[in-house]
Amino acid sequence: MLEYLLLGGGFAFAAAIQPGPLQAFLLASVTRLGWQRTLPAALAPVVSDGPIILGVIFLLRWLPEGWTGWLRAAGGVFLLYLALISFRQWQRPPEDDREDQKPPRTLLQAVVVNLLNPAPYLGWSLVLGPALIEAWAQSPAFGVALLAAFYGILTLGNALVILLFGTTRFLNPKTRHNLILLSAIFLAGLGVFQIGKSMAGV
Repeated sequence: MLEYLLLGGGFAFAAAIQPGPLQAFLLASVTRLGWQRTLPAALAPVVSDGPIILGVIFLLRWLPEGWTGWLRAAGGVFLLYLALISFRQWQRPPEDDREDQKPPRTLLQAVVVNLLNPAPYLGWSLVLGPALIEAWAQSPAFGVALLAAFYGILTLGNALVILLFGTTRFLNPKTRHNLILLSAIFLAGLGVFQIGKSMAGV
């Protein structure tokens, strides 16, 4: 179970602090509306990902059993790619991207932003979907643990970003810049683990 907790939690941590459409909306919303009105939007992935998960799992179930290892390897490569993108972004000077952003005014708008974001589709197709199928086959409790770790950390991470930025201004450009490097390290570690496990045929 620990493997799935680490995979779900680590991937969620990186997703929560990676710059992206939802994160940009959250920070912009805090700037214009305040953290209290923005906080419910932290739940957007929980609300929006249900159809994505069901669709991906349905498609993956039709794939031959031998494809599991290939998907795991592809997921590992995808994670390494995300790590590389994060590392390159970390190499650039910190920038304050709070200006000229239009925030979502409701949870529904945040859900729409997440549904139009390609990241959840790629993440569930290449990383979390195959892992969830494998975990559930071993024990439903393992599958639940993976989901709980991912959405628990992701929601908590989004909420912390909103609270820190809105109440203390601690999450300034330099701090976010350093967190990007940390997420790159997490993603690279998960990617190497996924590739290694696929090669071992476990």
